[in-house]
Amino acid sequence: MTVPTPAPDPHPEPVTPPPPPGGWDCHAHIFGPAECFPFAEGRGYTPPDAPPSHFLRHLDALGLRHGVVVQANAHGLDNRAMLAALQAAPDRLRGVAITPAGTRADDLRDWHRLGVRGLRFHLFHPGHRPNYRRGVGWDAVDALLPVMRELGWHAQFWADARVLPDEEPRLAALASQVPVVLDHLGETEAARGMNAPGFQALLRLVRDHGAWAKLSAPYRVSLQGPDYPDAMPLYQAVRNAAPERVVWGSDWPHPQIPEERMPNDGRLLNLLLAWITDPAERERVMIRNPERLYGI
Repeated sequence: MTVPTPAPDPHPEPVTPPPPPGGWDCHAHIFGPAECFPFAEGRGYTPPDAPPSHFLRHLDALGLRHGVVVQANAHGLDNRAMLAALQAAPDRLRGVAITPAGTRADDLRDWHRLGVRGLRFHLFHPGHRPNYRRGVGWDAVDALLPVMRELGWHAQFWADARVLPDEEPRLAALASQVPVVLDHLGETEAARGMNAPGFQALLRLVRDHGAWAKLSAPYRVSLQGPDYPDAMPLYQAVRNAAPERVVWGSDWPHPQIPEERMPNDGRLLNLLLAWITDPAERERVMIRNPERLYGI
């Protein structure tokens, strides 16, 4: 039995001031359409369809040019929906795949030609919510690292902050070989504050070891929506640690988020623009950094 996920808010509030022209949403997901790309057996949640046309509409509504489609758990290791999205809008979209250790190097090279620029891996904690039932870990990193280096790809981690102190040395070593990108600040609980061991490990990885961080999904960090004031110090700390290695993502269409906590995407972007008031820094976070990481 899987948990149903509600659809995103269809009415994003206006973004004011407009984001810099050519901006990026660096973290989103494509789901289905299910009749073309069935969801994985044994998944922990069932989302509504979120096809490429809906994602492009989301980008247009926010005044953004480019987007990054990150393979999501509901499709498991079947990347076809993500790859189809890249083919539908090759001038606007890039992708991040999830694939096991045995994947052929030639398949990854084919995906690169379609616009894939990284692979996503998972570092779970035993207490993590049970709806995320599968993941790809260090065995896949080790097996696929040579071709990732060849292609100039990054290694993106959904890493529970509680495991980061133990995983820090290995992640730091990996970051010396390929860019390492950390999702959603490890879903650090903002209520625990900046001194939480997991957040401090994340901060060291970004500041001292060259890792990247996504300023994404504050609603996964804080329960104080819609403006998440207790999350702001965490996001500001990461920005200050390495302003040249942070990007922004909406996490559209917000899988596994209950309806009462569903964010408004326009408000999420307005929140970022309120937190980053300097126009040059906005351009760096929303355009220059993504261009370096995703190859446009």
